[in-house]
Amino acid sequence: MIGIVDYGVGNLRSLRNAVDHVGLDVAVLTDPEALAACDRLILPGVGAFGSAAANLRARGFEAVVRAHAAAGKPLLGICVGMQLLADVGLEFGEHAGLGLIPGKVRPLESSREHPTPHVGWNDVTIQRKHAMFDVPSASASPWGKKNVDYYFVHSFYFDAANAEDVVALSEYGRSFPTVVARKNVVGCQFHPEKSQAGGLAFLERFAEWDGTC
Repeated sequence: MIGIVDYGVGNLRSLRNAVDHVGLDVAVLTDPEALAACDRLILPGVGAFGSAAANLRARGFEAVVRAHAAAGKPLLGICVGMQLLADVGLEFGEHAGLGLIPGKVRPLESSREHPTPHVGWNDVTIQRKHAMFDVPSASASPWGKKNVDYYFVHSFYFDAANAEDVVALSEYGRSFPTVVARKNVVGCQFHPEKSQAGGLAFLERFAEWDGTC
């Protein structure tokens, strides 16, 4: 079963509906103890890094999410949920993340050409082979092209400490990691639940992924 961690940072209906749509066994969980029964977890998130991290800890989810990852079970962070996988977030101060993938969450530079937040569809360019994209090489995608479109809403990005943890990049005034992964933990800056067929395919692959790179 896939568990969606509900730690009080947004409406999870669209994510639940997307996972339901692809026929996967899913539950939205408000009780940290219930996470132990899950084969894989999705850590969603909207809003600011600091409040999201505070909610996660206040509701008792931090230790069980860490235990899930340490057990080698697949974990997917989405948007701010992805950013929480980092060591530190620099949004309205400095806030500790989960430290599951080394890196810092930094602001995107805003300009006339690229105002923040970055909202809408954008290309995701695959940098290396990973099971979440299920492609034979970085030169191809499930749709026969290198770049794949997904839907974004964010003002901050995950600055990965290690290049080998970066699976895909996007461009918005600068290049930034849009998918990061280390062992059984993966994060995506885009919203697969809002990314139509490509997003549903991404969620399906997460359901099939055994947590190995």
